[in-house]
Amino acid sequence: MSPFFTIRGVFASLLETQLNFYRPLVVTHDITTIQMQEFSIKDLESYTGIKAHTIRIWEQRYGLLKPERTDSNIRKYSDRELKMLLNVSLLNNRGHKISEIAGMSEDEMAKLVEHYATSTQNDDTLIGTLKLAMLNFDEILFNSIVDLRIASQGLEHTYLNVLTPFMHQIGVMWLSNAICPAQEHFISNLIRQKLYTHIDRLGPDLVVHQNKTFVLYLPELEFHELSLIMLNFALRSRGYRTIYLGQSVPIEDLYQVYQRIGDVQFISLFTTQPVSVLLPGYLRKLVEQFSGSQCEFHLTGGVIQGTKSPELGLVNIYSDLGQLLSAVVA
Repeated sequence: MSPFFTIRGVFASLLETQLNFYRPLVVTHDITTIQMQEFSIKDLESYTGIKAHTIRIWEQRYGLLKPERTDSNIRKYSDRELKMLLNVSLLNNRGHKISEIAGMSEDEMAKLVEHYATSTQNDDTLIGTLKLAMLNFDEILFNSIVDLRIASQGLEHTYLNVLTPFMHQIGVMWLSNAICPAQEHFISNLIRQKLYTHIDRLGPDLVVHQNKTFVLYLPELEFHELSLIMLNFALRSRGYRTIYLGQSVPIEDLYQVYQRIGDVQFISLFTTQPVSVLLPGYLRKLVEQFSGSQCEFHLTGGVIQGTKSPELGLVNIYSDLGQLLSAVVA
């Protein structure tokens, strides 16, 4: 895959590194007083990436987990056991042998994971810690990890190397029912807030390229906008004027934008919409509506991959966001 963004370090983080806000990865409340969520061994596999067979071996050989069993002898794991296994996975990926980890207390595991999470540049460690934040609805933990990476690497790098793969793993866990809708909404909104905060900090006076205006939108019934918001930041941080329309925008509304401000560059991500049977008609309608203009459409996303443009120059299709961004800012 092409790099998401070809220019690094455009926007230095405006957030202070806040290590004092980092919270240890231990349960600080009495877990017997609240209703605990139960997880299957497949859920644990989805969360941690550790195969179910390996989890069973670790249970039997090292006694790491002690799941309860249903009447039909199916393992059921608690929040605490899932959290412990996430820590085990993180430490194992950092080179600690499982026999060494099995000899640690939960507090020792948590302190060591905290050390790695706040001192390492290892993306897998950070993603694993973000899973803990999602599991516990822990906004402070999420912010401490993400803000630390933004402070050292910048927002674009953090989005590409940490948040994008994290969101991909959330999608996998969602499909396997390993997370609940509230957890997905919690994380999505934290990421959205982070992106908007950095866009606001750019200010209105950054525009240096007067020859291009970008209009960012999603087609009707498309609501997956986090990467589009990130593109908005990337373009504005490079000095381009953007008009952000957001989710579910009809073609007729796009034409009204053109009528009012003239030729523009439209950018859109087709993640789930238009559905494949409607996609050719959608592209034809774009061509019919804008064929007399100097507007251009720059499109990417899973739905449109492998599709040929009905009119090159007017409708441009890219394999990924990196290729799209490189083309429009060239």
